[in-house]
Amino acid sequence: IRISSGEGTATTSGAVVIRSTNGGTAGLSGSLFFSTGTSKDSNSGSVYIVTGAATAGRAGEVVASVGSGTSGAGGDMFMNAGRSTSNTGGAVSVSSGEGTATTSGAVVIRSLN
Repeated sequence: IRISSGEGTATTSGAVVIRSTNGGTAGLSGSLFFSTGTSKDSNSGSVYIVTGAATAGRAGEVVASVGSGTSGAGGDMFMNAGRSTSNTGGAVSVSSGEGTATTSGAVVIRSLN
């Protein structure tokens, strides 16, 4: 399945929005799942979230954000590498962007309050 927005030849291209709607007064809002299928004889598929390059400006951002809670704890965020029963488990790699003309970007991990 391919979902795409219109191309902008002179200005901005269109947006693609995938979202669940709001939950009722006594329910949750819907969840979104992006996953690949399993594979029996080879590697399973990958999930990529990538922005395009910018030739005359700043490249787009990838933002992963968890909502806040007003009557309970804020939501958690998890980043897990894959498990292997016969080989090395997957790695988690966090890298900043390279700055070829100046310095590279920063990697900041902090806890608030």
